[in-house]
Amino acid sequence: MKPIVAIIGRPNVGKSTLFNRITRGRTALVDDMPGVTRDRHYGEALWNDAPFLLVDTGGYLVDDTDAFAGAIREQVLQAISEADAVVMVLDGKGGISPYDRDLVSILRGSHPKVFYVVNKVDGERQEENLYDFYTLGLENPYPVSGEHGYGVPDFLDDLVASFPEAAAYPKDEDAVINVAVIGRPNAGKSSIINRLTGENRLVVSDVAGTTRDSIDTMVKRDGQLYRLIDTAGIRRKGKVKEKLEKFSVLKAIKSMERCDVAVIILDASEGVTDQDVTVAGYAHAKGCGVIFAFNKWDLVPADEKSPKLFKERLDMAAKFLTFAPYITLSALTGQRVEKLFGQINQVYEQYSTRLSTGEVNRIIEWATERTPPSIHKGKRLKFFYTTQVTTKPPTFVSFVNYPEAVHFSYKRFLMNQLREYTGLSDTPMKLLYREKSGRMEFDPKPDDNTNNRNKGHKDKPSRNKIENKKQRKIQDVKKRKRDESSQ
Repeated sequence: MKPIVAIIGRPNVGKSTLFNRITRGRTALVDDMPGVTRDRHYGEALWNDAPFLLVDTGGYLVDDTDAFAGAIREQVLQAISEADAVVMVLDGKGGISPYDRDLVSILRGSHPKVFYVVNKVDGERQEENLYDFYTLGLENPYPVSGEHGYGVPDFLDDLVASFPEAAAYPKDEDAVINVAVIGRPNAGKSSIINRLTGENRLVVSDVAGTTRDSIDTMVKRDGQLYRLIDTAGIRRKGKVKEKLEKFSVLKAIKSMERCDVAVIILDASEGVTDQDVTVAGYAHAKGCGVIFAFNKWDLVPADEKSPKLFKERLDMAAKFLTFAPYITLSALTGQRVEKLFGQINQVYEQYSTRLSTGEVNRIIEWATERTPPSIHKGKRLKFFYTTQVTTKPPTFVSFVNYPEAVHFSYKRFLMNQLREYTGLSDTPMKLLYREKSGRMEFDPKPDDNTNNRNKGHKDKPSRNKIENKKQRKIQDVKKRKRDESSQ
């Protein structure tokens, strides 16, 4: 296990900006408005060949009218308890706040390894702002700028030097299955992840839009490691007006690019909506595996609890994802939530499957013989061979003489045959078509003499050259005859 470093502080001191600077990415959502971060946000970091996990947290407040203040405080305290080192961020421009004094007193009695960082110090001239912070009893505050990087290297040198020897933190070699949990706002995405992890890792509220960032959570089951990515709720574009929500939705959609399986959460008490289909379309476009999870199953009336009926309605609305499996569950009661891991494993296994070229060709050959393709401009459409070129998702390329002549209905037929006879029934697949002439062409040897090569059997350019020469001679003879007759 790598060392865990938690970044804490009151709102709007630049914790997420410093997080992005150290992790060398832009995974944490940053905005001038206080209280953007609410959950614990984990990221991989590396400095001086020392890897560690960095945890971004929400702004710590003791007394506040914000409805999420209590839940954020709980997340911060949990981050402190699990961290090997704590980085407390202070505001070099705003000065000392009463909340800073509260946090310093909490850390002195609860954690032995704390680094105090004064952020928003952009140069040596501003280091004089550190003097006020010595009144908190800090011995060695670090002046840094998360925005511009000033002072960050010196701080990180001391941070990683405090870690135990690298041998105490072996790298985890388990393959990780990346799972994005997506859906409409207030469908229960964070609640399901909390159930899967067995602890309150994410802030949960009845208020739609509680989750703003894409939060990674690692969990291990039966020796398999999963990265659960909680995302912001995706509303219709016409309803998204605030800048912060737009960024949240963009990050939610982008999270599907790095996932293997997308679990689409639907509110079973509301049925299948158009926005559910839109969200499913995003996942399908990214090419990831898909599982539909009907949450809040405990709220569905007894006379309507028919999983088959729900799936039929879903298939009618999202015909492009009829292959995707589904599950009914309840995050509130925990009903069938653990079974979700089994479905994830099944979809991922098919999603990463590689088939032999011989097996694929036998299926395509048998299918084309049983149901031949249509005639194209009086010529038979020929399938020469098919091969799998990549996985995640399984992608096949079929070489034919006329790729544009393969009708979409015949493409669907071949895809269904591949699904049926390979057992890849729960994963997206791609079948592409490329042109192959069927003629074998042999290039001349580099050291062959051109005149000898064209002797007896001449290539097309040589034949054209000789023919043009003959035509010029004929024209010259005709011209001389015309000139003589005119004299």
